[in-house]
Amino acid sequence: MRGFRINKSGQSLEKVDFNTTEINLLVNHPKMEIMHQLIKKDKMFYIYPGAHEEVMEFYYVLSGSVKCEDYDGEKVILTPGDYICSQGLKEPVHFKTLEEVKLLIFTNEESFYHISEKLGALEEASKMVEAKDRYTANHSQRVAEYSVGIARKMKMDTGHLKRLTRAAFLHDIGKVNVPEEILNKPGKLTNEEYEIMKKHPADGAHMVAQTYYKDLAPIIHQHHERLDGSGYPDGLKGDEILIEARIIAVSDTFDALTEDRVYRKAWTAASALEEIKAHKGDLYDETVVELFEEVLREEGKID
Repeated sequence: MRGFRINKSGQSLEKVDFNTTEINLLVNHPKMEIMHQLIKKDKMFYIYPGAHEEVMEFYYVLSGSVKCEDYDGEKVILTPGDYICSQGLKEPVHFKTLEEVKLLIFTNEESFYHISEKLGALEEASKMVEAKDRYTANHSQRVAEYSVGIARKMKMDTGHLKRLTRAAFLHDIGKVNVPEEILNKPGKLTNEEYEIMKKHPADGAHMVAQTYYKDLAPIIHQHHERLDGSGYPDGLKGDEILIEARIIAVSDTFDALTEDRVYRKAWTAASALEEIKAHKGDLYDETVVELFEEVLREEGKID
């Protein structure tokens, strides 16, 4: 019937299905989009300020539960029947799914194709590393979560936060060029092997520079730099290192120390933090380390 349409469950105008989320476009109109989104458990996402004041977004929780945490540290658990309305937002709001979540989303801005393009590029890049390095499967997700926790305490603005989050997910993409026998070697690397491993930040930056995410290249390039100039690939010092890279450096080190490797058992969270604190001001940014300690304490990872 003209002017009337019925769609059965599972039908949609278009669908994108990624590792962490699935989005179905239900209604596409110049002044309104309606989407159904499934987000897997233990995944984080944001609501960012709209490009224009008139942009409105409405999120209705159909199933599951999600934790909302704003920049003032307030935490709210959303469950089925709860909803969010965003318009004129000034700061990004952070969410983490506590179980698989299904959302019904209404917006007066066409966004489905933009979202799917960005997520697709991020997904494909991440899969390249994860398929090769067995230790990287959830590493990038955890590094991103730690980094976001630090950034929130810094009250980082939207632009920097977006770049930080995406760069954290992609920081190890250059490892696709490292031979598997080096990535998974059950012992100390030789000098020659270590030199090959040290190329991954520059390789990753070069790869990302050819994509939609080219603005992330400098952060990825610098994530193994250290304040005293002892890092790589360029031996940058102090403020020569971007704040996003300084944040990822701390998060990356902590996660590496607290995960099992073939050549050693995982450190405890407390011992890993003490190791990082012992080098704040020389290897790691002092403010970043102090804020990270607050994040770990709030998450119950340390006493």
